[in-house]
Amino acid sequence: MDFQRLLLTAGNNLRKDDVSAFVFLCTELLRASRSDSVDTASDLFSILADQNYLTPERPHLLTELLLIVEQHSLIRDLELQTPLTIHLIAPFRKLLYDLSVDITTENLKAMKFLLREKIPRRKLEQCQTTLELFLEMEHMDLLRNTNMGLLEDIIKSVCPVLKKKIVKFKEGDVNCNCPVPEQTPPLESKSSSFGQTQVSQSFEPEIPRSNKLSEIVSVGGVLDDDEHLSRGLRAMTTEESSHVNTTLTTEDGQASFGTQESTNTSDEALKTYNMNAVKPGLCLIINNIDFNEVETKLKPREGTIIDEGCLKKVFEWLGFEVHVKRNCDKEKILSSIQGISTRDHSQMDCLVCCVLSHGAKESVYGVDGDAVNLAELMQPFNGLQCPSLKGKPKLFFIQACQGRARQTPVYLQSDGLTITNFNDNTAQMQISIPVDADFLLAVASIPLYVSWRDKILGTWFIQSLCQNLITMVPRKYDLVEIMTKVNADVSEQTGVFESKFVKQMPRCDSRLRKKVVFKVPNEYPPEL
Repeated sequence: MDFQRLLLTAGNNLRKDDVSAFVFLCTELLRASRSDSVDTASDLFSILADQNYLTPERPHLLTELLLIVEQHSLIRDLELQTPLTIHLIAPFRKLLYDLSVDITTENLKAMKFLLREKIPRRKLEQCQTTLELFLEMEHMDLLRNTNMGLLEDIIKSVCPVLKKKIVKFKEGDVNCNCPVPEQTPPLESKSSSFGQTQVSQSFEPEIPRSNKLSEIVSVGGVLDDDEHLSRGLRAMTTEESSHVNTTLTTEDGQASFGTQESTNTSDEALKTYNMNAVKPGLCLIINNIDFNEVETKLKPREGTIIDEGCLKKVFEWLGFEVHVKRNCDKEKILSSIQGISTRDHSQMDCLVCCVLSHGAKESVYGVDGDAVNLAELMQPFNGLQCPSLKGKPKLFFIQACQGRARQTPVYLQSDGLTITNFNDNTAQMQISIPVDADFLLAVASIPLYVSWRDKILGTWFIQSLCQNLITMVPRKYDLVEIMTKVNADVSEQTGVFESKFVKQMPRCDSRLRKKVVFKVPNEYPPEL
């Protein structure tokens, strides 16, 4: 059957509530379009086809939607293939739809009654179905896949038997955060989804395909993980507060003399950076999408526009002045950095720099294939070269591979791991601070390992960063706590690439001396 005729036949056989369910289930896929302009199945199919979600070569979305609404006879009549191995609908959507099927009219009335203090009455009256109510809860930031507490409480009161579905979803027994395929890559990889595992034809590493790239020049100031740990442990002190003449030994063994103030700070509260400026600071986003594939063997970074859009929305919501630079070669990356560093930041409290690109150990690539060391990105903002940012936090978020190795899963016992916390009581020179203080560098992956990007949903790291910022900033968590949550979220993701399970572990290197607590915006968080 001709594909357009197949879609027409499918649309003609769908009930109005089926179409409404389809629109709800495709919420994430329709973010770039106005879902409220969809009145018929044909409207929906046209939008999905325009965005290449629904094509003759990939009719999987139609199959999945029909399976979810249990239109099995229509699947058979249209001769669509099952079982389905490619999942495009977000598991969170499937859960909400599944709940809605079992919620009666009386249950819906009870739910709206319980939400009277949370949602304006006029908006509640406009919600004629459970799916409409769920969408309104999302718009009011009362419901999201990482924040289901309110829904769980309401379901417990209204229809307790359904609570187990939410519990199973939270425990990972329901598909979660599946990547959405955009196009078939050169590699032959089938897609499936189970638990928190991601398997997708659109799933790929942020990794160069060739070694014919310029050599990475090591620049001082970037330490590997072991060196960071050893230096940090050597810096720990628990001496009582006093001024002591000490002989200091440098890393190369040379001795020098100075006055050291060692303080026991165990009872002191950790201070917080000032974040009271009208505009907290500048946010530079460098997004490399299209590379010179012939010369560099680096493929286009499909899906990175999603990351860019989310970062822009979130940091504008936080009050930052956002500047976006796309497809920068090495020279343009460095000139963009230099341009921001020479500006006057005296009326601002912070700097944010996000770089989205391919990369290698301690570096990111320009679109020309030349590597920029991470230290080269940070050095122009140190206390000497950018005095107006002295003593203020400089935050760098890097979405790029840090090598070619792939992380594989290790399996924990049910009671998890025991983590030891260290108290770092660092001796500090009176009045002065180190020239390279007040930096935070968060990188999508640890050195030598790849990071992962979905061609439609974006990268694990940036998406988790954005989601946790809009969730945790209003609750006044500091940035290190937020990044720890990002580490946890990304580490729990599992993908399948070339028939093997793959993982990702971000890293966050902090030279911050105080807590970074963003001012809570007055506006509602953006929809991502």
